[in-house]
Amino acid sequence: MLLQDPSMQNLGDSYRQRALSRFPSGSNGEYGIPPELIPVIERGKGCRVTSSEGRDFLDMTMAWGAALVGHAHSEVVEAASKQALLGANFAAVNCRSVELVERLHRINPMLESIRLVASGTEATMLCLRVALAATGRRKVLRFEGAYHGQHPVGVAGMLHGRPSALPSCDPAGAGAPWVEEDVLVASFNDPVQTEQVLRAHASELAAVIVEPLHRCLPPAPGFLQLLRSVTQELGVVLIFDEVVTGFRLALGGACEYYGVTPDLLAYGKALGGGFPIGAYGGRADLMEVVEEHRLPGPRYVWSASTGGGNPVSSAAALATLDVLSREGVHPRLHALGHRLRSAMRQVLGEAGEVAQVLGDGPLAQVAFSAAPVVDQKSWLASDRVRGRLLMLQLLREGVFLNPMGTKLYLSLAHDERTIDEFSERLARSLRALARS
Repeated sequence: MLLQDPSMQNLGDSYRQRALSRFPSGSNGEYGIPPELIPVIERGKGCRVTSSEGRDFLDMTMAWGAALVGHAHSEVVEAASKQALLGANFAAVNCRSVELVERLHRINPMLESIRLVASGTEATMLCLRVALAATGRRKVLRFEGAYHGQHPVGVAGMLHGRPSALPSCDPAGAGAPWVEEDVLVASFNDPVQTEQVLRAHASELAAVIVEPLHRCLPPAPGFLQLLRSVTQELGVVLIFDEVVTGFRLALGGACEYYGVTPDLLAYGKALGGGFPIGAYGGRADLMEVVEEHRLPGPRYVWSASTGGGNPVSSAAALATLDVLSREGVHPRLHALGHRLRSAMRQVLGEAGEVAQVLGDGPLAQVAFSAAPVVDQKSWLASDRVRGRLLMLQLLREGVFLNPMGTKLYLSLAHDERTIDEFSERLARSLRALARS
């Protein structure tokens, strides 16, 4: 609802203009919202955010999934506030960070050795560097369309900048031409091609990095198991990017949900309850390469993060894990996700749209396509222009999301009523698109 107070409208316009004057495209990254629609967020609570002009939005991006327990969750805020009074950061091991890594090991025992960082990007980047140093090999295999953070390998092969024959890597968006030499790309859910690439490049391949739930595409039966068995046979490090799946699909993340154990994994997003945090770790024999007594190498990886493991984020993470560990939490998240995807299919069908609704757990995504969407090729074949138009119309209807993608995130603050509310706004948005 847009407040009628003209001063609030003027204030909102002021913040929008200030953002446009200093942020490239008025964005701190990726949203790509037309200037007249940009909301500058003032505050958030639960599953709603309010802009500087006083407009309330139903949030369906939830800080790109970081606020899994909801915005400003009382227990998370209390834990972080209590710790902040004792010091926000020491850039050193502290009591809260020790408690946190112990807790992570209990949740997922494959984390024999762990380091804390400040973001998922740092976590995936350091997993890759550990694998490169530990194996002495130079190449990495990733999957087309995946996003593994802001570093070059994390972005390479994600965008479709130019046609390229796999396993060649499209460097679009990476800002690093060298990825064409050192990054190989395979198609997610294609076991035959993936195994061929692995075996053909085994002698120079340090690692395979994969989102076990590839954006919103579930792995085909046996695909992750194949990755595990072949990488184990060839001595290639298997890295799970659990920045999105961690604590979301299950308390033990994709490892628990799919029953596959990697060599290294990366956490981020949901771990901090909205506070910035990341973690990476795994086999102790691999993680030895970050130990400072190895300096200067050659098998040594410099790993240090000024904000990593800060006590405020660690305290927030401990409180978040308390919430996510409670009985019934993950069945509820899965039930909400199922309800959302079912409602979206119904609304799209009633509107006469030909579309696929993707996702698992508390995640959903729409692809305007008559054919099943199982990988990047079939995703690119969908009508992504229509998808963006729908996202922008939803923004006009008071749904906060990222219109450059169509992934929707639910949180524990959402409920059946908010899903019904979203469905009504989705229906209105589709009618508006039909009229235009």
